[in-house]
Amino acid sequence: MTDVPEPDISPELFAALAADPLAAQLGIHLEQVAPGYARATMTVGPAHLNAVGTAHGGATMALLDVVHAAVSNSHGTLAVAQDVHTEFLAPGRPGDVLTAVGTEVHRSTRTAVYRIEATSADGRLVATALARVFRLGTPWALEEDVVAMGAPPPVPPTMQLSVVEQPPPSPGEGTNPAGPTPAPDELR
Repeated sequence: MTDVPEPDISPELFAALAADPLAAQLGIHLEQVAPGYARATMTVGPAHLNAVGTAHGGATMALLDVVHAAVSNSHGTLAVAQDVHTEFLAPGRPGDVLTAVGTEVHRSTRTAVYRIEATSADGRLVATALARVFRLGTPWALEEDVVAMGAPPPVPPTMQLSVVEQPPPSPGEGTNPAGPTPAPDELR
């Protein structure tokens, strides 16, 4: 499609798309949504890092997915993800501000394809995704009171997750069939 997005979507639709609890928890900020276009940012902080000290692929993918959800729903028709193929190209570093931009590649009445790219402030291409959605043909039902509160629409009871509390395993249980791991000097 075009490089210049159309005028932004309605404030009600933007508020509904921006009310993503996981995005809020990860510090992902939806900045702009226009038909066929979306942009969001995330600053790579300590909670976003993997064991080697770079941005965790899951955190980077969450940024791409938030943009995917926004761009694919930007026409006001409910869309659900069918496939997201992601390539991680460079590590996000602690302190990096990653910006993800999603643009529409193709849209029909039932499916659509989007390209989403995440770059760092210094211009490194960190990750790219090609994503496909199924368009349900149902317009977004925007409840004014939900939008005014900035909260996501209520989840139907059949879709709610419940927390199952289980006691944590005792040290050594379930981790080594031979019992607790011996102290390092016992291994010699």
